[in-house]
This record gives sequence, structure tokens and C-alpha cells, in this order.
Amino acid sequence: MVEPNAVLGVVSVALGMVLSPGPNMMYLVSRSISQGRRAGIISLSGVVAGFLVYLTATNLGLAALFSAFPQVLTAIRLVGAGYLLWLAWKTIRPGGASVFTVRDVPHDPPPRLFAMGLMTNLLNPKIAILYISVIPQFVDIQAGNVLFQGVVLGLFQIAVAATVNLSIVLAAGSVAGFLAHRPAWLRAQRIAMGSMLGALALMLAFSRSASF
Repeated sequence: MVEPNAVLGVVSVALGMVLSPGPNMMYLVSRSISQGRRAGIISLSGVVAGFLVYLTATNLGLAALFSAFPQVLTAIRLVGAGYLLWLAWKTIRPGGASVFTVRDVPHDPPPRLFAMGLMTNLLNPKIAILYISVIPQFVDIQAGNVLFQGVVLGLFQIAVAATVNLSIVLAAGSVAGFLAHRPAWLRAQRIAMGSMLGALALMLAFSRSASF
């Protein structure tokens, strides 16, 4: 059984990470602005496919690992916390570029858009660490089937990421135009997201159990 606190923790982390600038967001925004919403949605389908690859690969391996070595969760928790702190700093540091800056990119057909979305996600270190070091620490070995918990928590992360990214794809053009003349709004968004990631990192670092 998956504890409600674990679901809430994964959803919070997923929300903070998907709203912070990264390769996936930059790719989806650039495609949506330069080639239209349809291209952005096709690219997003490739990103979601990448999440499913990570979900399958990590859970099949981690289920056996955590059952044999439960102490590994402590190390994973600390690594995940450190990464979130780094991501928080990267988000709020001075001089960071906006993901909503219009960039010139070539127009690609749907198969290439899907493939690029897939590869962008598979090669995204943020997502790799999310599945290897962050989500697993919410798994409670004492609560039962480790594989089931990992899959369910991963599906919640995918649902959050897909929903937020779809909203970004649909609104990218309008948001880019709005923020182009309002740098203070962009700075406020970056500070808010960085603060959220920092708070999550501290919660993760100082939690004493596998979930909070």
C-alpha cells in the first residue's frame, strides 16, 4: 500500500522540479513557440514516453536492491536532497536565462518531434536523478510490495509532469510575450520555484523515515 504522505511528497517534488527550468521545459517551450501547439504536444508525448522508460527500468532494478539493502535508502535520500539544493540555486541564481526566450529552431516532422522529446527526457540528468535518488526514498519497505509502490509513485510523478507541461505547451506563446516586457515577474517566478525546491531538499535531508 502507498501511504498518502508518500504520494503528497512525490507530487510536491514533481511539481517543484517540473516548474524549474530544465532541458524538457526548454525543448517544449521552444517547439511550442516556434512551431505551434501541435508540435509541442507531439514533443510532449515523447517526453512522457521517456518517463515511462525510467519508471520501468528503475523500479524493476530498485525493487530488488532495496529489499536486499534497505540502508541504501538513507544514502539515496541524502543524494536526492543535495541535488534538490543544487537545482534550487540554479533556479534562483542571478543571470539565469528564461526558458520563455524565443529561439530559432528548425521545423521538424511529427516522428522527429516525438523522438527528440523522448531523447531529451532520457538524456535529462534531472529526471535520471529524480527516479534514482528522489522518488525511491518515499518507498516504505514495511508497507508491502516495493515494486507496486515505486510504480504508483512514479505514475503520480508522470501525471503531474504531463499536466504541467501540457499547460506550458498550450500557454507558451502567450507567456513568452507577457514575460518579454516584464522581467520582474520572471524573477519572482524563479525565486518562488527555487525556494520551493530548497524547502523540499531540507525536508528530504532531515526526514528520518523513508517517507514524510
